[in-house]
Amino acid sequence: MAWFRGSDPNLTSGLETAVLLVNLGTPDAPEAGSIRRYLAQFLGDRRVVEACPWYWLPILHGPILTFRPRKTAHLYQSIWTEAGSPLRVHSVALTDALADYFGRDSSVRVELAMTYGSPSVDEAIERLQGLGVRKLIVLPLYPQYSGSTTGAVFDALARSLMKWRRVPQLTFINEYYTHPEYIRALADSVRETWAKEGRSHLVLSNHGIPVKYVAKGDPYRHQVQETTRLLAAELGLAEGEYSECFQSRFGPTEWLQPYTDDRLAELAASGTRAVTLVTPSFAVDCLETLEEIGVASREKFLAAGGERFSLVPALNSTPRHVTALAAVLRDRANVGPRSS
Repeated sequence: MAWFRGSDPNLTSGLETAVLLVNLGTPDAPEAGSIRRYLAQFLGDRRVVEACPWYWLPILHGPILTFRPRKTAHLYQSIWTEAGSPLRVHSVALTDALADYFGRDSSVRVELAMTYGSPSVDEAIERLQGLGVRKLIVLPLYPQYSGSTTGAVFDALARSLMKWRRVPQLTFINEYYTHPEYIRALADSVRETWAKEGRSHLVLSNHGIPVKYVAKGDPYRHQVQETTRLLAAELGLAEGEYSECFQSRFGPTEWLQPYTDDRLAELAASGTRAVTLVTPSFAVDCLETLEEIGVASREKFLAAGGERFSLVPALNSTPRHVTALAAVLRDRANVGPRSS
């Protein structure tokens, strides 16, 4: 499977510009061994779990990596496709679509990497170094910045670039949570779902982070709130017609609230019979959108008295997403055609 497109792969010099899209990553297979390797790398990153290694690593390599992979395997199996992990499949398709946008004969190469798992940032950077790239634009696929996601991408990038004798001109796009094309893409995807399934209370479910990260200065919560405000305005929603909440918490520490499942239960208890879920912080569909929200949260809402649960697909490789990312690259890195 090709991980990149947009230029002649045999080119050895003269490639001026490369765009590196970076997503979180995924296990290579929906089985315990692969999941264990992935979680060891992911949860072993101090950007993700800010705990003393002497305390955390024995827990991670003890009970967590002993029991969690087997528990998680059946969840991955429930959403796995013939082509592989949805996160990887959609990320590759998005990379291909953005490369097509720039044109196959363009001097701009589009490459994909994962912070954890394969293809790694190190592998992607090594390929680009071999092609003689002089200008590197890195776009983490996280609209809102968090140290645990975008910050981790920067760390991986820095470690890789330390091996270059001639470091390329670097543009690191650390957020795009208010970009008009991103907001418009989200709004259009919600409208499309409403046109098919009916308008209902909009629930914006974002990946959570521990509260203590925000207390230390992480801007994620503020940026999520801004995305919520702009999306609600774009859709013409009044207060009470939408909810902002957070999902995917892990461990005993307090995470950003309200929690998605708690908010869904509250809505059902208050008489709301239909909801539409959108996940603005996820660029492509993955375990957290397809299983955690699409299956588990749906079941909890219906069990609490809800009657209709609509899930808006992530932007994935849709033309609206490609247009949005191309606009971000144009405005933040001066790559691609200028708007008229």
